[in-house]
Amino acid sequence: MSQYTLKKEFTNTAIWENARISNDFIFGKVMQDAVLCKELLQIILPDLTIDHIEYPELQKEVKPDADAKSIRLDVYVQDGKGTVYSIEMQIANTNELPKRTRYYQSIIDLQLLDKGKHYKKLKQSYIIFICPFDLFGKGRHIYTFENTCKEDKDISLGDGTTKIFLNASGTLNDASQELIEFLNYIAGGKPAGKFTLKLESAVQKAKRNRKWRHEYMTLYMRDLENIETGMEKALILMVVRKIRKGKDIDTISYELDEDKNKIAIIYYTALDFAPGYDIDQIYNALETVL
Repeated sequence: MSQYTLKKEFTNTAIWENARISNDFIFGKVMQDAVLCKELLQIILPDLTIDHIEYPELQKEVKPDADAKSIRLDVYVQDGKGTVYSIEMQIANTNELPKRTRYYQSIIDLQLLDKGKHYKKLKQSYIIFICPFDLFGKGRHIYTFENTCKEDKDISLGDGTTKIFLNASGTLNDASQELIEFLNYIAGGKPAGKFTLKLESAVQKAKRNRKWRHEYMTLYMRDLENIETGMEKALILMVVRKIRKGKDIDTISYELDEDKNKIAIIYYTALDFAPGYDIDQIYNALETVL
């Protein structure tokens, strides 16, 4: 077995073993527990009464037609009243989340309304993004958006749509203790409180699930195969420069707005060529690895 194959297997194992609740795959699996998912929704939306939740599909993939961009929802559930909830874990700030919620809403609505049905049949919906960063820079833990009249804020459009952005780096005293504990846990802190302790237990249980591990690795390898043939030397150079500054995989992935798995492969391969970090040699080695 070559050193590159060994490195690849090591990288796969390390990524899985180090996965936390902020990993969208782990989050999606943990949220298959209806009790935990309902409890999270109640923490985020304390004014709602959710009697139970149902799973129309797990990690629902939605594609309206052959030419349209498809979306894969981490968690897609509905309650006993038919209200729909989409919960997404979003680690990197891609600077397009508001537009993405617009697209998500349009696609979800297409799925909810059958041909010939009246618009009033559209269900109440909540699109929730859980982020470690402050998308709006105001220090809030939670930003909730509903459509209101620009000239009179007391007039609500009443279209039944709500978009929520949770910020794990919030600084204001604007949320419940349970929500703040959850967001601190998302940000990498230790579980504190009953709910986050239950989540951590569920994460560890998920990581012991051999079927899920195989599924994750299969998806991971598929992602690698989809990486463009011949990785851009410019990206490799940027990663190397950040390695020289002592930055880790998470930081590099976030700063470059690149997939963490892709950055991990470049990172571990580049380390083999320290301290010179010859870009051409790293590039050639990556061709072998991938």
